[in-house]
Formats: sequence, structure tokens, C-alpha cells
Amino acid sequence: MPTRPRPINAAPTPNALSGLSRSLSRSWAAAPIVQESLERDLEDSEAHWSDELDSDEEDTFQTPVAASAPAANHDFSLAASHRRSSFGGPGNRAAIGPNLQYNLDARDRIPREERQRILEEERSLLRDNALIPPKHPRIDEEGRRKSSFGKTMSRFASREDGGANGEQNEVTPLLGDPTLPYGGQDDPSTIKQKWEEAVKDGKIQTTWRREAKVLSAYSLPLMATFLLQYSLTVASIFTVGHIGTPELGAVSLASMTANITGYAVYQGLATSLDTLCAQAYGSGRKKLVGLQMQRMIYFLWAITIPIAVIWFFAEDILMVIVPEPAVAELAGRYLRIVIAGAPGYAAFEAGKRFTQAQGLFSASLYVLLFCAPFNAFLNWFFVWHLKMGYTGAPIAVAITDNLLPLGLWLYVRFFSKKGMSCWNGFTKQALKNWGPMIKLAVPGVIMVEAEVLAFEILTFASSYFGVEVLAAQSVLATLTGITFMIPFPLSIAASTRVANLIGATLADAAKLTTKVAFVGACIIGMFNGTMLWALRNQIPRLFTNDEEVISLVSEILPLCAAFQLFDALAALCNGTLRGLGRQHFGGYVQLFCYYVIAMPISMGTAFGLGWELWGLWTGVAIALGLVALIEFIYLGRTDWETSVRDARERNDNEG
Repeated sequence: MPTRPRPINAAPTPNALSGLSRSLSRSWAAAPIVQESLERDLEDSEAHWSDELDSDEEDTFQTPVAASAPAANHDFSLAASHRRSSFGGPGNRAAIGPNLQYNLDARDRIPREERQRILEEERSLLRDNALIPPKHPRIDEEGRRKSSFGKTMSRFASREDGGANGEQNEVTPLLGDPTLPYGGQDDPSTIKQKWEEAVKDGKIQTTWRREAKVLSAYSLPLMATFLLQYSLTVASIFTVGHIGTPELGAVSLASMTANITGYAVYQGLATSLDTLCAQAYGSGRKKLVGLQMQRMIYFLWAITIPIAVIWFFAEDILMVIVPEPAVAELAGRYLRIVIAGAPGYAAFEAGKRFTQAQGLFSASLYVLLFCAPFNAFLNWFFVWHLKMGYTGAPIAVAITDNLLPLGLWLYVRFFSKKGMSCWNGFTKQALKNWGPMIKLAVPGVIMVEAEVLAFEILTFASSYFGVEVLAAQSVLATLTGITFMIPFPLSIAASTRVANLIGATLADAAKLTTKVAFVGACIIGMFNGTMLWALRNQIPRLFTNDEEVISLVSEILPLCAAFQLFDALAALCNGTLRGLGRQHFGGYVQLFCYYVIAMPISMGTAFGLGWELWGLWTGVAIALGLVALIEFIYLGRTDWETSVRDARERNDNEG
């Protein structure tokens, strides 16, 4: 069954993470581990490559800084609050893994593309608040500016001449040429000065329109990426579902088993690269980024050996758990075949972190734009055209899993200007110094497994009600997984935006962003709910021809439609908590609601009261409502200025 991605304490981290909880900082202690790893790698690497930054590296960062020298600190700039995004996409069969917290030290420097984005954002906010002239000024016949910058442009014209007495004032040197875009005040040094002065004076405000535009720009590409990657599994569900009901239930059971025992393990372990690769890149040691990726690939391939053993004997294991022998046999066959794709999937998970650490967030999207349609074609080609039936679906999956890392390598090698600068070829160093990587990876895999297991228990439970109920559960899980891919990217966008604004000490702007995102989540939730309810009789026919399964899905879809609003709001609240650096609270709430509330209610109503599939989904619906309610109340009572003070303290410490 395709996994229902449920980030516990944050799947994609925001670009700027401020005020991270002290408790998590002490418990994970990511930075010392990473520092230890980097120091070992640097010692070992002296005989292999020079640690001096080449000309390309110097151009990538703000200012080359010696390893022991503190970086310049901008107390109130968006750049000062910057933390590089590092997140794992949902994976075609694995839950979105939590992102380990990492604190980049004073040597953290920002990639050129991200630095330019931050400059443009600060300049845009200064312009909107009439603190610099607009980009395209209108000039009247006397050469005076006609725009909304200031209330009377003649006043600025007189200032440019030094005023009536020809005296210079505090703004005269920054006014520039009124005929130029932004009055000629768009150079980085001027923007920096004006930004810091405006933030200190409380002059930076934002608008609903601006925040809606920013959130849309952030979330829409992510929606495309997540939907494409999720479609890799959906293609098999669509294709196999029309063969027969046992086949639909079997592919659901096989995918679920692959999630718990394999793909979620890869996702969780690979989260350590969110820390290691980003730290290496931020410190200017670009070649170490490729070393960390190479080391992770070898590690994941080693883990593949026990995973492959489990998958090979999965039929015997499932026979003990699942009461339907035919379903267990088909699921076991599926898993034996997809063993061939496991190494490729593992390499892709590591490769995604390699590109994301460099700011190449579009790499995965471009690869999926090719692989997702090709995967759908392969499913049709093997299952129906070559008449291979059920066996054709896992073959298509295995081929696609191996194409993913190949496509990523082709993008980095031929279409990226800087990707290969982080690759130094294969080296024996990748076989050493695994300790820090494993220490960071274990918490990640535990959290991912806990989240995956909570939702996949429903599939195990549904198998005890018959093949038809298991097949219906597969369809329902797939549909709710698809709908979740729409509000979840919005939560990532909100997390990123809130963290950036909090890091820049703009608490009021961060609150406004949250309000805009809240409205967006409500719209998305109501849209998803309306679509599921209105098309409850048509959607199931896309997955199967079995009338009993269609009837079961149609019966439960109104319940799924009812909790779509809660689903979207819970996702949005989780994103806001991540932006505020309080994701630990969201983690506790979700663990409590899923395991203490949802599972007992689901099992009690399904088996005790005989509600079967209705009962299984009732517990989930109640848990989602509680998550949204508790986190919403918590956010309403949160002192946002505390996060701002934490951001200032962090900036001071790093300065």
C-alpha cells in the first residue's frame, strides 16, 4: 500500500530555522557529531585533494573565511537566519522522514543562488514599505519621480539637492539617481544597511497579497514533485487493480511490507545526509559532500542485504500474519521481484540529499518529470501489452527505481553547472568513518518507522475482514495519500516563510504569513473534501472493476472527505511549528493522538463493535481532528516574540 506520508517533526526543514528547541539540541547534539566527522574526513583527505577553495568555490560563497575565523553576522537580515533546505521527498513508497536538527557554525556560508534570492526578497519588502524607490519609476516633465515612494516626490528631489540650504542629511548618500530602477539603491551594501535599519525601527510590514504570492511560489513546485513521486506507486495500484480483487489487495500488502521493512529504512537512514552534506557544503569543503553521499550509498547497500533476505522469504512471513494465503503468495512474489530495484532506490535517496545540500532542489523534479510518465507506460506495457499480468507491475517498479539515480546522475553531470564540483570520484575513504553517520541516522529511521507503522497497521487489520475489504483499504489509502500531497507542500512553504521572517525578527509578518497559510489550508481541505464526496461513486472505478470493492470505497469516502479539512489544518499547524522551531511539540501531539487515541479507537470500533472498515478510519479521523485542534490552540497561545529573541540570541552567538 502506498504510504500515507505523515511527518512527525518535520519533513522538509525550512530554509531558515530559528529558535530550535534546547531539549532537542541537547539530545541530538548533531553539530559535535558532524564536526567530528568533518575533522576526520579532512585529516584523511589531505593525501587525496587540496582543501583550498578553488575559484568556483569562492564564487559560491559570500566571503572565503578561514576555518577558525568567525563569519560576519547580520543581526536582522534574512541571510543571517538562513538555514539551507534539506528535505526528503515523500518517496514513491516511503514516508517523509524527519529532518535531524543541525546547527551550522560561524563558517556557514550561503550559496550564491540562495544569497541572491534573499537579497531580492529584502529589496522587495523595502520597496513595498516605501523605504526604497520602486523598480520602474515614472518621471514627469521636470524630471521628478511620480510614484508611491514617499508621499511627495518633490521632497526627495529636494533632498537629492541637499535641501533648501544645500545641506546633506542622513538619507542623501542613499537616494541615488531617480531615473534608475529602485533609484539606484539595489546594490547589496545599500540593501543590507536599509534592511537592518528598517527592521530595528519596526518599519517592515507585509501584506496578504504578498504572502499569498510567496506561499504559492514556494508550494506549487513542491506539489508537482510530491504528486509525481507518489504516482510511481499509484500507477501500480491502477494497473493491477483491474486484474482482480486479490491482486489489488496483494499489491497493497506488498507495498506496505516494502515500506515498513525497506523503503522507510532507506528514508530514515538517509536523513543523516541532511546534516552531514549540508554541514560540509556550508563549511566550504565541497568535495566532502560527495564523500558523504558515497559513504551513505555503501551503507544503504549493506543494509539492503538483510532487507533482501526479508523480502525473499516474505511469502512465508506473511502466511503467518495474513489470513488469506492467495494474497500472501502474490505479495511475496511482488517483493521478490522488487529486490532488483532496492539498490537503485537507495542510491536515489542518497543522491537527493547530495543535490539538495547544494541548493539543486529542481533536480528531483526534472528526473520525475521523465520517470513518472515512463513508469506508467512500463506498467501498461508489461501488465497488459506483454500480458505478463500481476508480475509485470513489480518489474516496472524495479526498472523505475534503478532509473531514478541514473536520471539524477545525468542531470548533475550534464545539466548542472555546480553539481560535479562536489564530486571527487570514488575513494576508499567512503569505507571509513561511518560512526557519526550512523549516530545521526538511527534517530531518523526510528521516527520514520514509528510514523509508517501507525498508518500501515490499518492495512494489516483490514486483511482480517476479507480480500474485498483489504482491496478497499488499498484504494482509500491511495486516495487520501494523493489528497495529502496538496496541503503538505503548503505546510512546507509556510514553515520556510515563517522561519525566514522569525529569523529576521519580523514576528508580526510571520503571524500574517500563518494567517494567509491557514486560509489556504482551509480552502484546500474543503476542496479535497468536496471532490471526494462529489465523486465518491466514480473515483473507485478508476482502481477496480469489482462492484463490492467499489461499494465499500464509496461508503467510506464521505468519512474521508469529512476529515480532509482537519488533515490540511494539521499539516499547516505542523509546518508553522517547524518554522517556530517547536516541532518537538508537534511530534509529541501526533504520537499521542495516533498511538494512544487513534489505534485503540480504530481497533475497538472495527473488531469490538463490528464496524470493520468504518471503524478503522473512524480512529484516524478523530486523531486528525485532535491534532489540528491541540496544535491550533498551542499556536494561538504561543509567544512569538520568544522565537524572535531566540533568533537574536542565535545570531549573536554565531557572530
